[in-house]
Formats: sequence, structure tokens, C-alpha cells
Amino acid sequence: MSELYKAVSPDMNFVEREKATEQFWQEHKIFEKSVEERKGCPAYTFYDGPPTANGRPHIGHLETRAFKDMFPRYHTMKGEQVLRKAGWDTHGLPVELEVEKLLSINGKEQIEEYGIAPFIDKCKESVWKYKGMWEDFSRTVGFWADMDDPYVTYHNSFIESEWWALKQIWDKGLLYKGFKIVPYCPRCGTPLSSHEVAQGYKDVKERSAIAKFKVKGEDAFILAWTTTPWTLPSNVALCVNAGEEYVKVSYAKEDKAETYYLAAALCDTVLGEGNYTVLEQYKGADLEHKEYEPLFDFVTPKEKCWYVVCDDYVTLTDGTGVVHIAPAFGEDDAKVGRRYGLPLVQLVDTKGQMTEETKWAGVFCKDADKEILVDLDKRGLLYSAPKFEHSYPFCWRCDTPLIYYARESWYIKMTDVKEQLIANNNTVSWLPESIGKGRFGDWLENVQDWAVSRNRYWGTPLNIWECQCGHRHAVGSIAELRELSPNCPEDIELHRPYVDEVTIPCPHCGGEMHRVPEVIDCWFDSGSMPFAQYHYPFENKELFESQFPANFISEAVDQTRGWFYSLLAISTLLFDKAPYKNVLVMGLVQDEEGKKMSKSKGNAVEPMEALESFGADSLRWFFYTCSAPWLPKNFSKKTVVEGQKKFFSTLWNTYAFYVLYANIDSFNPVKHSLDTCALTVMDKWLLSRLHSTIKEVDGCLAAYKVPEAARALQDFVDEMSNWYVRRSRARFWAQGELEDKTAAYMTLYTALVETAKLCAPMAPFMSEEIYRNLVCSVDPAAPESVHLCAYPAAKESWVDEKLEQDMDEVLKVVTQGRAARNLSGIKNRQPLQKLYTDAPSGLGELYQDIIKQELNVKELEFLSDMSAFTAYTFKPQLKLLGKKFGKRLGELREALQNLDGSAAKKQLDNEGFVAVPMSDGGVQLTAEELLIDAAQKEGFTSVSDRGLTVVLDTALTEELIEEGFVREIVSKLQSMRKDAGFHVTDHIEVYQQGSEKVAAVLQANESAILSDVLGEACHYGALEGYTAEWDINGEAVTLGVRRVEK
Repeated sequence: MSELYKAVSPDMNFVEREKATEQFWQEHKIFEKSVEERKGCPAYTFYDGPPTANGRPHIGHLETRAFKDMFPRYHTMKGEQVLRKAGWDTHGLPVELEVEKLLSINGKEQIEEYGIAPFIDKCKESVWKYKGMWEDFSRTVGFWADMDDPYVTYHNSFIESEWWALKQIWDKGLLYKGFKIVPYCPRCGTPLSSHEVAQGYKDVKERSAIAKFKVKGEDAFILAWTTTPWTLPSNVALCVNAGEEYVKVSYAKEDKAETYYLAAALCDTVLGEGNYTVLEQYKGADLEHKEYEPLFDFVTPKEKCWYVVCDDYVTLTDGTGVVHIAPAFGEDDAKVGRRYGLPLVQLVDTKGQMTEETKWAGVFCKDADKEILVDLDKRGLLYSAPKFEHSYPFCWRCDTPLIYYARESWYIKMTDVKEQLIANNNTVSWLPESIGKGRFGDWLENVQDWAVSRNRYWGTPLNIWECQCGHRHAVGSIAELRELSPNCPEDIELHRPYVDEVTIPCPHCGGEMHRVPEVIDCWFDSGSMPFAQYHYPFENKELFESQFPANFISEAVDQTRGWFYSLLAISTLLFDKAPYKNVLVMGLVQDEEGKKMSKSKGNAVEPMEALESFGADSLRWFFYTCSAPWLPKNFSKKTVVEGQKKFFSTLWNTYAFYVLYANIDSFNPVKHSLDTCALTVMDKWLLSRLHSTIKEVDGCLAAYKVPEAARALQDFVDEMSNWYVRRSRARFWAQGELEDKTAAYMTLYTALVETAKLCAPMAPFMSEEIYRNLVCSVDPAAPESVHLCAYPAAKESWVDEKLEQDMDEVLKVVTQGRAARNLSGIKNRQPLQKLYTDAPSGLGELYQDIIKQELNVKELEFLSDMSAFTAYTFKPQLKLLGKKFGKRLGELREALQNLDGSAAKKQLDNEGFVAVPMSDGGVQLTAEELLIDAAQKEGFTSVSDRGLTVVLDTALTEELIEEGFVREIVSKLQSMRKDAGFHVTDHIEVYQQGSEKVAAVLQANESAILSDVLGEACHYGALEGYTAEWDINGEAVTLGVRRVEK
């Protein structure tokens, strides 16, 4: 007879099985069917933050894809349609830098020498460098997305939608060109937006400078501190706080005697206590307009400069209380400069190099720090150059130190929509809330205008055309460009240099309008994906509106000021609503010691190698269970393996157990109904726990509570295997077709199938294999994949809370009883006479029998007072009673030793004292006056935890010892059957040689032992078949087992 189910291998080779499941999904188009079959159902929208295809996937992508895949699977099974359109982020500096390396060129000049058009072509090729790797990675992880029709940010359709968006922003008066101090990357030659800057901070140690500015007409210096010595040649003023106290001091130390101006509160810190004498005191306002001599004479501005100015931004938290002002290199400096009409001196060029006017022409500005400090020191204009550690921004693309630099740039006026941003963010459910309301909320409270333009090549071209007469026009579509331009090609590509060649006649002066040279921030690309992926508003209007806003997005915490922000910013500007309803923030993945992963440190984990070692389910499970999603994850192979063993091995072995015995009995669940089965209490308990678990897991996933859902599943699988199956094994072993066996099969079958469906979103591979073998093998009408099934729904009629509570109490007693056995060193196979517990005595006889069977005890007694099993002894506290009793102390000590310890402890607990009889009538002693020692009574072992105590009577009689030998013999023979490779239905003959004690026990209990091991005969003093030597309770013996041929 052919077997109903495919035989299940006991090996844990998850990787190979997952590959077979992946192939099944592809061949049968299961993902496509999961979308198609939900047509017309309510939409559940998920946006995937587009990866860059010219960068390799890393272990963090495995984490985010695990979560991004789980919720769409869950909501599909809940009856919703989840489209899951994949996308590629293709523009930006990383691509340009990759191409520069490929072509062995460096910088914008060499790009233009090479040619923008061929450079752009190379960029298009480069973006697909790792496309195949990404697709393999996604398939292996089990990440389902429509990769056949992805959105691509460099496609004309995507860019045209962005042009539409930019025109909307332009028409609202929110897109403007301004001269501002911007974070600027000299290597890339372009400004960065504030959210880009936020991604690149590093802690660095550098030299600062306290420079000495000679006061005009006085033999005195103003001391000013700066953390950027390279800006000192561009100094035009010194700034003090008008309301703070300043002093003029005489400073003397060693051979140095000079006069300084600085803040009064910082004199001790800067000059040192006792090294100065205060000559005069001032308010900061008194020093306003005091002139000084410049440190350098490289330039002579027309405007008045080199004098003291005032502003409240100067604080006395560090430095000297005097700040040097270089308006070209700081926003605060620029504001002060505008207020006082100071000149803009900019002695650093766009490459970040010192200009020809200085002594250090061509030197990178940060490298010029040292030279400038040496120069000042030689001329006696440097008070000190203290080292300090601070957080400094680096270009997140190329790792070059950024500088704050005055230049023209295009901005989106985010400050004008600040209140709308905050209001829209308040409609979002953030997990955790502390990021949405805290980190992200604080960011929005301090929002700055978005520096949206980039002076680069490979990006969405800014859609502004301008004329020499000053007229500007924003083009919102290809059709509009063709209509306005006499030379726009029909097949225009919306990239540089092609779009740069298109001109528009100026409607004001008749001149020729040209496109501005900038491209836009690639974060605008990714933030536009909700509508641009559908080429909205030019087509797919209804589709976009049905998919906006997203129900769910998820990325790592470093995207707080990246994609999360650009999505919200653009959605607020265009639609005045949040683009997402739920945001699940991921913590970063670190090595097992909590250190940042990097290839240079050798601690980076290659995701494909990890997948090849452990399989996707195990790695997904690790990320679901190791901590709250938003906390950092310390990736540890050991923890992954623990998860494999604790959850997947347990589930797999339980599934294998069912298949093994169901095949033996040709049990077909389709021919039976759970409703008509004669269910035992254990069956009802498992089914109650199943439906309680369904309710809990379903509720957790609906609320994006992932670790909680995983824990509930893990607990249920553990209880199903280590409690239900272990307690019910004999029912499956029973011969013939019995009602009780049918009930056991149907209960376990139902639990396994529903568990496969329950964990399908989280462990999609194993759940598929279990489902297909258990369901599709016996029911051709069933959905062909677990992922095409409806998610399980809890049936309240199956839930029995009282039953679960009683069984939970049983489990607690059993758990502590096992702990007591471990403590006493007595194996569970050795029967004991009695167990005492203070558990509720209302547990029925059935539950009491379970406890006795599990703990292998003959009797169970419930007690309200367990103190009789503890021996209490009392001694006097000498510090308190020594003087008080003096010579009578010996009598007191003896009286305490003669007390009934249990009765005395009970009196102390109830009345607050112990009555001690003495020759002169006795005394009453409190707990503070006594040293109390508690020890277990001999012959008993007790364990207490969380208000429950169990006590084992560990005394062994001859009868108990013999029964222990019987259980050990049966256990050894069962192990030998397995080691010899016998089938569970094979009958055997038993052989024994060695210990007379074991032989006697075997002979006295031969019938019972042979019945347990499917034995037909026992031979003494002889060995045949498969043999093994054993130590059974100290007795050396050799046993043999031989299969009886049918």
C-alpha cells in the first residue's frame, strides 16, 4: 500500500528543503496567484524603500526584508490584496563615484572632459551591477515582490511624475533659489540636504584654536575660540553676547605677561586660577564696535570689518565667550554678517582648497588647520591649540569631511509647511512611538528648507528653464516641454545632457531660455515613489488613489531623516496628508559583541553565506525574536542555532512523528471530523490552547507586535510537542483503529495544519512544506499553497479557560517537580513514593494522575503548610543578647537548640516572637534577636518558585529500586532499537549478558518489559544482533537486540 504522506526525513537540512520550496513557488507562480486571487478585495498597501542595484545586499537588508515580507503575507491571508511593486533607486552620487572608479577619473572636471553623455550611459550600466544578486537574495529570503515590472527612478515615466510634483511645488511658491550657507561636499562639488547631513556624523579628535586678536590702539588682545582654524583667514568680526559679563585682565605666567579680553565666567577655565588680575569689567554691549587688527592681510574688503559685534547665539558653555565670525562658513555667522553689513570673505574654493590669496593655495582646508596654527604661533597670535573631540559631519556618499559653505542653491521652503508636517506626522502610528514623536518629531520641529539641487550629472534634472532677463518657468511634463520648445525631440530622454539642449523662447523678452544646470537630490526620487511608480497623474489615477497612503512601511532607524522624511515632506507638499499609516522602525544589525559591522574590521556577515548556512526561516525567526524590532540586533550564529533547535526542530519533529504513525495506520483525516471524535481532556486542552494562540498571534500581527506573536507561537509548539505528544504517545502506538487513537490523530493533525498557517507569514518555507504534505497529499481540492489559504480564525467555542488554567497549574507542579529531581540527583525513570505540594487542592483526579505519571511518583498530597519539610534551628544574636543575658547566655543557647524548629518558626511568623523556656520562667525573642537557619529535612528535596512549593520524598525502598531498574532497561532497549535502525513496528528478541542483578530484574519483569519494546523472547547469558554495553544504576551489563524476520 502506498503511503498517504511523503515520508519525513529527521535531518534538519532546512537549506535544501527551502530551495525546493522556492522552486515550487516559481514554477507554480504562487506569489502571482496570491495577488490575482485577491482581486476585488480590500487593498493593503505596502511601500518598499527602493534599494540601489549598484550596491550589494548586506545583513541589514535581510532583517528589513524579513519584516517587509511578513506583513504583506499576513494581510494577503487575511483576505486583502497586496500588490508589492518592487523598485530600484538608480540616481545619485554613489553611482557616479562607482563610474569614476571604473573609468579611473576623478572629479567634475574630468567627467566633463570624458563627456557627460557617455558618462551617463556608463551610469545606466552601473546601476544594474548587482541586480541579479539582489533578485537571488530576495528569492532566497522568501521576499515576495513584483520584480518583473518594477519602477525604476531613471525611467522617463518616473522623472516626468517628479517634474509634475516639482511644478506643483513651484506653483505654490515653495521652490526658490537662494544664497545660503549649506553643508557642502568639496569632493562631490555639491551641497547636501539637512537629512543627508544627519546620516554622516563621526566622532573625531581635532585641534581647535584660541587666537589672539590685537586690539587697535591698545596693548591688549581679544581671545576668541574656534573649532575650525581653516576659517580664520576669512575672519571679518568677533562676536560677544551683549548681556554677559566680560573682563579685561592682566595675565602673567612664567615669562608671559599680556592683557586679554574674554568672558568673566571663563577666565579660570582658559587662563587658570591665580594667573590673572581683573583690570576692568564690561557688559558685552560695551565692547560693541571695538576694533582689532586682522590675523591675516590676504584681502582688503570694501565694507567695514574687523570689529566686535553682538548676538545672543554666543554662549558661555565653552571657549572664551568670544566667537570669530566668518559669514561664508556658518549660518549663524551669516545672519550676524547680514545684520551688520559685514563683507563675505571666502578664501576656500569649491574644491575645498585654500585660494590663491592665501599662503596655502591648493591645500585642502581641513589639512590647512595645522599650517595656520603654526603660522599664528610663530607670530605670537596663538594663545593655545587644545585638542577636543566632537561629532563632525562627513559626506554619507564618499566619506569626505563636509564644510559649511556659502553658495547659491535651489530650496524647497519646508519651513512654510512645518505645521502641516507635524500635524500629518501626528496621524501616523509609529513603532516605537518614541521615534515618531521624539527623534522624528523633534526633527520636524526644527525643520529646515530642503536644499534640493545638486551640482552633478546623474540625477533627475531640475525642471526650471530661465532666461537672461530673469524670467523662469517650471515645466511639468514632456507634453508641456514639446509644446513650449521648438527643438524638443519626440523621444526626448529626461537626463543631462539631452534635456540641457532643449530651449524655450522667453515669453517676456523673446530671448532663449535654458534649463538650469542642476539635478535634484535623489532622496526626492525615493520620496516620490508612491505616485511616480504609477506615472501619476498621467495615468493609473485610480490605481494610485487606491494605493495611497500606505498601510505599512518599514526601514532601519537610519532612514528616520532619509526616506521616512522625504516621503512625508513630498506627500505633505502635494497632498497635505501622511503617505503612510504605520511605520515599523528597524534597529541596526551589529556583530555579536554589539560593534558596528564592517568589512575592514572583518566582522561583517555576508547575507548569502548566512542563508546558505542556516536557511531563510531560521534567520527570519532570529530577527523576529531576538529583541524589539527597533532595538539594535547583535547577530550571533549561536542564537540563530538556538532558535532553530527551540522552534523549528521541535515543530519538525512533531510533524515527523505524526507522519510516521499516520502512514503506518494509513490515517486519512479527510474521512474523519474533529466534531464527532471522542476527545480526551488532553485533546480538548491542546485545541483550546490552539485557538487561544490563534487569537493571540492574530491580534499581535494586526498590531505589528512581532516578538510577542513569535513567542506565542513558540510556546504553543513547545507545549504541543513536549506536553501533548509526549503525554499521548501511547495512544498513537495502540494497535487497530480505535476511537481514542482517531481523536489523537485528528487533534494533532488539526494543530499542525493550523500552526503551519499561523506561522506562514513568519516562516514561509517550513510552513509550506508541512502544509503541502499534510493537506495537499490527502485533499486535492485544498489550496495548493499555504500562502493561498485564509489565515486561521480563533473559534471561541473551542477555548476553555478553566481547562487551560488547570493544565497550567499541572505544568507548574511538574516543572518544579523535575527541578526537585535534578536537585536530588534522582533520574525521572526512578519511581519515588510521594510528592507534596501547596498547589490548589481543587485539581481533579485526572490532573493528579498526570502529575504522578510525569514525575513518576506513587502518591500526591496537597498541603496548605509546607514548613514541616524544613528544619529550622535558632541561635542567639550575640550583638543584641550578649550583654542582656550575660552568664545566662549558655542556658539560652541550649534552650534554643531544644526548640521544635517548625513550631517555633510558625509562632514567629504568626505572633512576631518565639517563646523560649528558661529556668527563671522563659523569654520572648523577636526575629531581630535571633539567627535562623533553614535546611531541608533529610530524606526530602523541596523547590519553591513564584508562590508554589513542591517536596519530593526521596527515600527508596527495594520495590522502588527494582521498578527503577525496569524503566532503565526499557529505556536502553528502546535506544538500541533506534540505533540499530529498526522500524517502529519491527518486533525483536532481547539478549542479556553480565550483571546478575539486571538479569534477575529482567527475569522477574520479563513480560512487561517485552511488551513495552515489542519483544518476543529474552535470552540470558547470550548475545546476538546489535549489542551495546551499559551501566544501569551502577551495574555493568551488555544487551543485544535482534529483529524478528516476518
